[in-house]
Amino acid sequence: MSDLTDNSTWREDADRDLTFNAGDRLELFVRGEGAYLWDADGKRYLDFLAGIAVNSLGHAHPVFVEAVSRQAATLAHVSNYFATPPQLELAARLKRLAGTGPGGRVYYGNSGAEANEAAFKLARLHGGPERPRILSLLDSFHGRTMGTLALTGKPWMQAPFGPMIPGVEHLESTIEALEAAIDDRVAALFLEPVKGEAGVIDLPAGFLQAARELTARHGALLIVDEIQTGAGRTGEWFAFQRAGIVPDAITVAKGIGGGFPIGALITFGTVGELFYPGSHGSTFGGNPLATAVASAVLAEIERAGLVENAAERGIQVRDRIAALGSPLVTGIRGEGLLIGVGLAHPVAKAVVAAAHQHGLVINAPNDDTIRLAPPLTIGDVEVDEFADLFGRALATVQDALVLEGNRS
Repeated sequence: MSDLTDNSTWREDADRDLTFNAGDRLELFVRGEGAYLWDADGKRYLDFLAGIAVNSLGHAHPVFVEAVSRQAATLAHVSNYFATPPQLELAARLKRLAGTGPGGRVYYGNSGAEANEAAFKLARLHGGPERPRILSLLDSFHGRTMGTLALTGKPWMQAPFGPMIPGVEHLESTIEALEAAIDDRVAALFLEPVKGEAGVIDLPAGFLQAARELTARHGALLIVDEIQTGAGRTGEWFAFQRAGIVPDAITVAKGIGGGFPIGALITFGTVGELFYPGSHGSTFGGNPLATAVASAVLAEIERAGLVENAAERGIQVRDRIAALGSPLVTGIRGEGLLIGVGLAHPVAKAVVAAAHQHGLVINAPNDDTIRLAPPLTIGDVEVDEFADLFGRALATVQDALVLEGNRS
């Protein structure tokens, strides 16, 4: 067995021992602190991906470390035949932050996909045989499990695993398409307020309000996937709140745990009462360790004003990108600290690779978009460093494009 901290052999270990579903791993990271990561050779990287919008407080935040240590030494797991104080505390906190009112309820899972699976079953319970239709949006992403893959509006992801679970229809993200599709046979509409995996694509103006009005008129549930946009990421606790609507349910994960695996379905009104004993469940969902950590993370986001920081720093980051004046950048999308940078050429992977060489971690959800989702804790120092490193990465790729053009 090789030394797992040896940067010269880890790729061999990964190629031999891991499945290829994630492709080639880009680096072997061994330590993190704040907005920074270190590889096995001691090189430091500025992390502007945060585990894909997961590490809300950055790496090794004292609140996160203390919560894990304290709860692990107290009670980690007892099964859902019993309740625990952290489970109840987090449910009350999530209901308050989401604004569910007294009737809301919380179901816990271990991931965003599990939260959306629970929401899928909630839609079926609501619809019954009289409402077999479930609507979702084209190019949406709701997960890779068989149920959530059916909701995901990406045919290329579905193709190897068909046939999909029946009843799901995918619409263009327009109010006109929604008006044409919805009727009294629809059980639910699933949507992301910002399509993260599509390249951080905002919904059209007024779409959420129209979705709420149309689903209410036809007796369908409006289920908002806040897995990537929740926990303050967009400068609101949840992105739906900017639209001034009240959905029937939202799904959350990623940032609420700050790096600890947890997901949840949060219902509004009496919708959560559709679940009955045995209708759904999870062995580990809502365990005291995960719920204690998530509660501590959300409390720190609230105490430190990190929702407001996300809004302010998001504007700052977008302004700094625009000020670079790179001919590669065609537009900047998103809200708060969920940002998509449109590129003039399909070179996103090359920009990611160049950024990596310069010590910056970013992501390419598709060929012509860069996704940024840094910790909510970033300040002036990290924004300045990001602008420098991202500018270098863009220049590296632009120079390569010019050189290639001259050769041709």
